[in-house]
Amino acid sequence: MRYRTLGGTGIEVSAHCLGTMMFGAVGNPDHDDSVRIIHAALDAGINFVDTADMYSSGESEIIVGKALKGRRDDVVLATKVHFPMGEGPNRGGNSRRWIVKEVEESLRRLGTDWIDLYQIHRPDHTTDIEETLSALTDLVRQGKIRAFGCSTFPAEEIVESHVIAERRGLGRFRTEQPPYSILARGIEKSVLPVCRRYGMGVLTWSPLASGFLTGRYRKGGTIDLSTGRAALHPHRFDPSSPLTAAKLEVVERLVAVAESIGTTLPELAVAFPIAHPAVASVIIGPRTMDHLESLLKGASLTLDDETLDRIDAIVPPGTDVYPPDGVWTPLSLTELPLRRRPVGERSGA
Repeated sequence: MRYRTLGGTGIEVSAHCLGTMMFGAVGNPDHDDSVRIIHAALDAGINFVDTADMYSSGESEIIVGKALKGRRDDVVLATKVHFPMGEGPNRGGNSRRWIVKEVEESLRRLGTDWIDLYQIHRPDHTTDIEETLSALTDLVRQGKIRAFGCSTFPAEEIVESHVIAERRGLGRFRTEQPPYSILARGIEKSVLPVCRRYGMGVLTWSPLASGFLTGRYRKGGTIDLSTGRAALHPHRFDPSSPLTAAKLEVVERLVAVAESIGTTLPELAVAFPIAHPAVASVIIGPRTMDHLESLLKGASLTLDDETLDRIDAIVPPGTDVYPPDGVWTPLSLTELPLRRRPVGERSGA
């Protein structure tokens, strides 16, 4: 297993990180089996584990806590906060009130006294970024977290956070966790360059593009919309959708690339993000032991320049074959009053 420094934190992490979103009710509900998978990943050299409070409503953190008993000191543990954790107001978001409360809940579920990397899962435009950074800075000073980062933030909001941190004398985001795959390379335009400029560590998610780079979905094949990810988000897998068709066209060309170098499509997909110099670690999220073993093969693969050139010819750098799933959409696009003047103000000079 290869190891890299996580941005400017001085923390050494494995080049592939174990993502635990699929442990719990939404993926593998068997706690003992999930613990065995986590132990197998650690035994293979992975020392970086990423989870979130909202994964299976806290169940994933509980499973991770069970797995790390007796091994906590050897693991760089990351979790996230933002999404609602229950009914009612003030049970989500990026406010000081919620962060200070929810970090205690995560510590309890994880069975630990500290979190190595505490991440803001998505932006929150109802909360001043200074409020969020101030709360996180206090948690570092209290020893409850070692460092903090953001996840799926646009480049301009990453820059804003650093400007505010410098002006107010606050801690700054040390990492960013964006989606990145051969099918979704948009972050190469600005997010990755901005992260390098500010010395941030990058850990990327969804290298398999929500399953389209597993080889399970092929052009001309049948897509079962009643099971797995397709059942959760059928519109993303609809065979009649132009976006689905575009993904499947690219998959066929990538399969040919993988076969020509004696590997599989998922192994090619997992090896791709780590080739970018801004990326410190790639999150792999197995649900079963077989999934883990397959993904670990990709973790040991190094792509040469010729292979990367062929991938660039299929999906040019900085382009998305489809908008990455699960990415935050700014209010400026979703709220009509923010993008349309009132009718009475639209005419005149």
